[in-house]
Amino acid sequence: MPDTPTAPVILGNEPGSFPRSVLAERHPAIIQQVRDAFPYDPRQHRALDALLKNCTEGTIEPLPTDAPDRAQWAAWGTDTYAGHSWYDVPWLWSESYFYRQLLDAVGYFGPGAWQGIDPFRPFKRAELDAPETDEELAALDELEGKPAEERDRALLHGSLWGNRADLGFRLSAAGAESVTQAPVPALVADDSERLWSLLSGTLCLVADNAGRELIPDLLLIAHLLAEGRIDRAVLHIKPHPYYVSDATTADVVDALHRLTAAPGAASTYGRRLWSAMADGRLTVRAHAFSCAPLPYADMPADLRAEFAAATLTIVKGDLNYRRLVGDCLWTPTTPFADVTAYFPGPVAALRTLKSDVITGLDAGTEAALVAAEEQRWRTGGTHALIQVRG
Repeated sequence: MPDTPTAPVILGNEPGSFPRSVLAERHPAIIQQVRDAFPYDPRQHRALDALLKNCTEGTIEPLPTDAPDRAQWAAWGTDTYAGHSWYDVPWLWSESYFYRQLLDAVGYFGPGAWQGIDPFRPFKRAELDAPETDEELAALDELEGKPAEERDRALLHGSLWGNRADLGFRLSAAGAESVTQAPVPALVADDSERLWSLLSGTLCLVADNAGRELIPDLLLIAHLLAEGRIDRAVLHIKPHPYYVSDATTADVVDALHRLTAAPGAASTYGRRLWSAMADGRLTVRAHAFSCAPLPYADMPADLRAEFAAATLTIVKGDLNYRRLVGDCLWTPTTPFADVTAYFPGPVAALRTLKSDVITGLDAGTEAALVAAEEQRWRTGGTHALIQVRG
């Protein structure tokens, strides 16, 4: 399409850039966190050492010949990018491949005793079991008896701002939560009224993180089902661990147990969700493309058909936003509707801002953000958006 907007794809090779700091600083920090979290054996320690050296100083290498997804990753780009510096390929790709290589280093894909052991599980469990989670669940009791509009808004914004619990962000951004919010809107785009108007039938919710983000996502689904705003929900999660805190089926189960074991209204929500899964009103989907290093514009036909059949798809979180609009250096005023025109059905993005990618801002909002914070507003997690293309 000649009128489809374009922008440069983000790489990790610009000195001082946020993507470069992720590759040079966050990834080594995550390797160390994973190393310290488990009593790995010498082979795994050697593999982690090799990955650390390779991802900071070396070039991209193919997966082992016996890797179950070697052919898939070859199609996704290893045949193209092998031999290139991690910094000189698309940032989305190099980030994703780092996590795939980390799983290989710890033996996740086996065979062996560590097959299927999530290297990020201790971080996810600590997040889920934190006292702050108890406080957030207790707040549900205060919503009981409130007007429907107030409950709608509270649960939608809980899902939106829950993304600030992203563990991968916090591991390498110590002190980020202390950044003082400037006197500009926390919500830089708000299409929430449009979102509510589109809800009916089947909702697809593409989840992002586990723990204290996944719980409010599940609460929102339970609320929408209970209020009759939707008939059915499909929760898209990752087929295996990814990006430290991304949600897998095991994380969904952990979150449901956390809810059902809680006192008060939280337990009621948990039982509703459990029942909805049992009778098919809530299903969990783990498509391989959910861990692909590619934008959703390149989604396979079967996933496209699923999203096309949904009344609305809600895409959660920063990484999924990058995949939705394309991980590119867009002019911030580029219309969200234009860059998501390819998507096969109505789509909404709920996202706290933790990377440079942004679309759909009006010029006045962008100017106010830059005046108050220069470019820090893009990555600090202190601003959020709700964007909809119907």
